[in-house]
Parts: sequence; C-alpha cells; structure tokens
Amino acid sequence: VAPSILFWRSLTQWIGGMGIIVLSVAILPLLGIGGIELFVAEAPGPTSDKIHPRIQETAKRLWLVYVGLTALLFAGLKLSGMNLFDAINHAFTTMATGGFSTKNASVAHWDSPMIQYLIVIFMFLAGTNFTIIYYFTTGRFRRAWKSTEFRAYSLGMLIASLIAAILLFLYSNTASEKLFRDALFQVVSVVSTTGFVTADYTTWGYLLAFFFFLLMFTGGSAGSTAGGIKTIRHLVFMKNSFLEFKRILHPRAMIRIKLDGQVVAPRILTHILVFLLVYLGSFVTGTLVMTALGMDLVSSAGAVATCLGNVGPGLGVVGPVSNFADVPDPGKWALSILMLLGRLELFTVLVLFTPFYWRAN
Repeated sequence: VAPSILFWRSLTQWIGGMGIIVLSVAILPLLGIGGIELFVAEAPGPTSDKIHPRIQETAKRLWLVYVGLTALLFAGLKLSGMNLFDAINHAFTTMATGGFSTKNASVAHWDSPMIQYLIVIFMFLAGTNFTIIYYFTTGRFRRAWKSTEFRAYSLGMLIASLIAAILLFLYSNTASEKLFRDALFQVVSVVSTTGFVTADYTTWGYLLAFFFFLLMFTGGSAGSTAGGIKTIRHLVFMKNSFLEFKRILHPRAMIRIKLDGQVVAPRILTHILVFLLVYLGSFVTGTLVMTALGMDLVSSAGAVATCLGNVGPGLGVVGPVSNFADVPDPGKWALSILMLLGRLELFTVLVLFTPFYWRAN
C-alpha cells in the first residue's frame, strides 16, 4: 500500500477519533442550535460531563487534550526509534483507538519494550474519558479520581492483565518480562478497542482465547475514543442487578442507583438495559448470519464480537495475525454494518428504521 494511502487512513481515523462534529464545533462554532445534542452523540456513552457551560469551550479543551496527547506519543515514539512516518501514523491510530498499523505485523514489527510500553500507556489513555484526563492535566486529581468509572476501568484493566499474564505463564511454563508485556499489551489493546497486536493470543490455549473473547464485550470509558459497550454501562448494570436483590427483600423501600453521588435517572437505566439487550441480540443475529454464510462458529462469533465492539482482532480465521480477506463477500457487508452500528452506539442508526422517527420528522 502506498505511503500516502497509509497516511490518509491514519489521518481519517484520528479526525474521527473524537468525532468530526466535535471538531467542527471546536474550530467553526456554527452549530449554535443542537450543538450539545451533537456533542453527546459523538462522545459515546450514557453520560457526558461538561467541562465548560458552553459546548464550544468544552469541545476546544477536549481537542487540546487530544492533540496534546497525540503530540506527546509522536515525540515518544520518534525518540524510541521509530522513523518519522511510522511515528506519526501510530500516534494518530493509537489516540483514535483505530489500531491500523503501517506494518503487516502491527506493533510486533518493533520488538522494542520502550515502544510497546509507550503504546500501552497511550492506548489506556485513549480509552479513558477525556474529561478525566483534562482534570488530571489541570491539577484536579481528587475530582478525577472520584470518577467511579475511571477507577473501575483502571482496576479492571489491571486485574485482566494479571489474569492473562498468570494464565499465559501456566500455559507456557516460562516466566519473562516479554511474557508479561505481551499479556499486558493484548489486554489493553482489546479493552481499549485499539486493536494493535504484538502476539497471537489464539495460540495461548483455549482458555486464554476465550478470555480475550470476553474482553471484546467490555470497551473503554464513556467520552473516550474507544468503542464497545463501555465501562459505565457495565457498572450501572451490575449495581442494578445487586440492588434488585435488596428490592426483593424490601419491596416497599425506595432503592435507587447512585453513581459518583448522583442518582441514575430511570430513563438512563432503561436506556442502558435496552442497549445491552439490543447489543446481545445484534451479536447473536450476526453470528447466525456469518455461520449461515459458511464460516465456522468460532470465527463467526469472533468476527461479530470484534466488529460490533470495533476492536480489530478476533478469533479463528480473523485472529490477531490474520485478516478478513477470507470472509465471504456478503459477510464483509454484514460485518461492515455491525461496525457502523457499534461505532454509533446502535440506537443512532437503528432509530432511522423506526416509524416513530419518520412520523416525528
């Protein structure tokens, strides 16, 4: 592929990372009407913290964080030994959680601990709510750490990395820094939905392959460039499931879900539960379609899970060191639709096919 095409691909991912609408609002403040609705639509997740009362100022500050982190990563990669072209492309695709590399072997092309650890850090940051990063950069550490989602995202990433490293150690019966680095890199890449790889996790045994399959259903934080279900939705769902037992024991009690000291509105709770149901339904339907087109069950489930979550690597014929070339042409169309659905949070697309939308407009 020509370098110009590779650069264009990386640039389009970077521009789309925080949403072209947010970019428009930040640079060309022309969307006075409906600006906040568009901003929320382009900052995926059930909540959107506003840094500033004016949407234009919020967008500008988030983009300053986005551009600043991209510049830092570019400088770090360049100093770590990457050439100029590879460094700028990987800085773009890391911060956008796009995961497209300029090399067929992805980040495994550089067997450099410095480069790989650096990308791990910035993949983690790219999957973090950019409002939280803004608070950290402005010295409001306490406010940033108060975020239940950020703590859950960080702790979940750490626990998942340790589990993967332990399972990989038990499978390979060898202990090394590279083993830990490979486990850490793959976990952060999948959870943040970036999609870079440094090793083929499908060769680490069935248990670890299934573990990474489950991680495809996690996703990063709301208000980040990551795809997937999002940590905050999992949090609300688990809290509601736990409190349901309390409601059964105390049917007359008014028990409400709180997150960061605020009550989660019933409308948001309903939205999250319906989202999870539709997400699961889309996964099952997509898997059935892919198997009907001739793919084996493992490859079908892996392809649908990774496309719906915008992760990148899957299982089977679409594993970390493979690609989607062997997927039947109708299957490529189906997976493309799933990628679009997942990236736009399902409802944004599906609402267009409801009669209520057309009646209202």
